[in-house]
Amino acid sequence: MKTIGWRYALCVFIASVCFSTGGLFIKLIPWNALAINGARNLIGSAVIGIFLLVTRRRVVFNRRVLTGALSMIGVTTLFALANKLTTAANAIVLQFTAPVFVILFMAALYKQKPGKTDIVTCFAVLLGVVLFFVDGIRAGNLPGNIAAVLSGVCYAGVFMMNTGKDADAISSCFIGQLAAGILFIPLCLRETDFSAPVLAALAALGVVQVGGAYILFSIGIRRTPPVTASLISGMEPILNPLLVAAFYGEAVSALSVAGAVIVVVSILAYNVKLARAKPRPAA
Repeated sequence: MKTIGWRYALCVFIASVCFSTGGLFIKLIPWNALAINGARNLIGSAVIGIFLLVTRRRVVFNRRVLTGALSMIGVTTLFALANKLTTAANAIVLQFTAPVFVILFMAALYKQKPGKTDIVTCFAVLLGVVLFFVDGIRAGNLPGNIAAVLSGVCYAGVFMMNTGKDADAISSCFIGQLAAGILFIPLCLRETDFSAPVLAALAALGVVQVGGAYILFSIGIRRTPPVTASLISGMEPILNPLLVAAFYGEAVSALSVAGAVIVVVSILAYNVKLARAKPRPAA
């Protein structure tokens, strides 16, 4: 059982590494954010559709699956907007507030009362977010920062796609990506740059950052609790701005760095404490 659990957690981790390429590729494509989102989601849904055909899995339609699909539409759309309206570091770290919203949603929907550690973590993350918003007002990044936090709210819903007996994470991913692709793909007709580098970045977004990543993610959260899965993804807010800084040259302000450190360290510390608190299995 330990080996199986480790493999599922590893799928979530690899998915987070794939997710981390999103900021760079979105920055490299000189298109409207919604057009980018339409193209990458349509490609991503095709990748997941092929996966469903190969594995002979049918798409499930029910209220819980459709709720997950709406979360998927929200997180991909808002994250694309945030990357165009603020720095990649701000976008991904503010989206990484998702574990806090997972805690709140689990308390509201499943009556899982947050403990002292949960509350302390929420306040610490809130402090980090406040620093981002102060910086956003000064640097003109406020709209992007707001979009990033809303993306975090939707991302919490994505982490909860597999909660409940009627849930089916891969169906939620497929339906959400297909719907977002169909909704926004007409905006691509307004774009003029269809050069090879742009199309290559779009293909990478669709195949790696959306389609492939969410296949791994949907497999991983079958046996990984929502809060734990959201915290395993801690590699994403670290790698995302580093890739953008290295290949796109985007600078990050000192105040944003301070906010990022508070958010990431708080949530990763919470994850470590959560892991230590779990009872050891009987020998």
